[in-house]
Amino acid sequence: MGTAPTEVLAFPKISAIVRENRTAEVIVAGNSRIVPAGESLQELRNNALALVVGEAQTLQRPVRVRIEDPEGHGELIVHPDNKIESVSYEARPARRRAEAPGTTPGTLAPAATDTAPARAPRPAATPTEPAAVPDAAAPDRQPSPPVPVESGTTPAPAHPVEPQTATLAGEAPPTRRTLKETSFLVSAPVLEPATQGWRGTLTRLGFRMDPSAEELSEREDIRTVSQHWPGPRTIAVVNRKGGANKTPTVVMLSAILARYSGAATVAWDNNESQGTLGWRTEKGSHDRSVLDLIDSSTELLSPATNAAEIAKFVHHQTADKFDVLRSDENEEGDHEVTAEEVDIAHQVLTRYYRLVVMDSGNTARAANWRRMIDHTNQLVVPVTAIEDRAEAARLTLQTLESRGGHDAELARNAVVIVSESTDAKRSMTGEALKRAKDEAQRIADGFEPFVRAVVRIPYDPALVNGPIRYEALQPATRRAWLAAAAAVAAGF
Repeated sequence: MGTAPTEVLAFPKISAIVRENRTAEVIVAGNSRIVPAGESLQELRNNALALVVGEAQTLQRPVRVRIEDPEGHGELIVHPDNKIESVSYEARPARRRAEAPGTTPGTLAPAATDTAPARAPRPAATPTEPAAVPDAAAPDRQPSPPVPVESGTTPAPAHPVEPQTATLAGEAPPTRRTLKETSFLVSAPVLEPATQGWRGTLTRLGFRMDPSAEELSEREDIRTVSQHWPGPRTIAVVNRKGGANKTPTVVMLSAILARYSGAATVAWDNNESQGTLGWRTEKGSHDRSVLDLIDSSTELLSPATNAAEIAKFVHHQTADKFDVLRSDENEEGDHEVTAEEVDIAHQVLTRYYRLVVMDSGNTARAANWRRMIDHTNQLVVPVTAIEDRAEAARLTLQTLESRGGHDAELARNAVVIVSESTDAKRSMTGEALKRAKDEAQRIADGFEPFVRAVVRIPYDPALVNGPIRYEALQPATRRAWLAAAAAVAAGF
């Protein structure tokens, strides 16, 4: 059984305040305690509650706490054993998107029954003054002769219409609707209750709450990346400058699309010689590369070949559920993949996979680079918040746009992913970190008018060195990459 609110002392007065700028404080009897920062609002809420639980443990009894955050406000009872009960909660009204004049609820014409003034009753027609006939009435119709009315009786309507009379006059009688016109199925999906924030906490306590705008946005991004499209789709990740975050972008897009959609996904290192995708991902039990796949293409394209045979040539990522086709890593080899070999490898991969995410080299004039673009459905241009990487990204888009046709269309509908600088973040703090974020925003704003979407990614040490794992990322980074993958998938 829960604790009755009247049984819990209102002293000391405790408030937990969480702000949109990701700062929070807990005020106990007028004394403010700064809440440790978190990667998300939810983590900040948890840190605030931890301080309140500590106060309850100090007092060795339940305490009341007033909560205030961007989603709403209310009152909770917090016990020393970390149990939380809700006394009240009121969600803030969702922010409404601005609408064009004439379409907002305030400017819509109200119903006549609500606002139109009552009309004065029309004077009844007298025997010597027949009622006027509207212009739309039939011209041959003559006014009906007056009906004598006995004293003390109510005059009958001038033209009484009975259902039977209406039928005789040629009007169709009412008919039953066909069963084809109705359904007992509910067409609108049922909104699932909140799982995040204070709303999620209250839902788990038995108070069903609708999700916040932030949670609804995340659900929509998940729905977008979970789609299956008719036919395979190819994503090309390009930037003519090395160190622009191409390989981490390939890994993260592949991981998110594979995890959420369940579609067979392969990340292909299409570097003209030796790429780094194999170094940043999990290695299988063999050393085969794209050259081995091309050599075995006749067998792999045979109708008699089992789908599982592709595993001989790719390296499966056991946690993130996608495969990797490595570039040739033979140090003594000097083979450069040709345009024809790109065609062969792409034909094989699109037989076995729904989604192909292609890493690339730094030479836009290379034959394999140009043929990759011919097969591309969605272009992604990663860039770190450093001037030379941003300029190289601009030149890459400019090169494609100047070629016209399919290349130019890809450039106009590209998704630019701006990652905060990884090199500078290792030693920067305070004002320098703010300048780095401002630089990332400046670069993002610069690309926005020229492409379909721009997404910013925060710095995360898990992306700097070694194999990349989705689960190793911080929550804010995972959310940003989900938004980036949704922007990419929206172009399919």
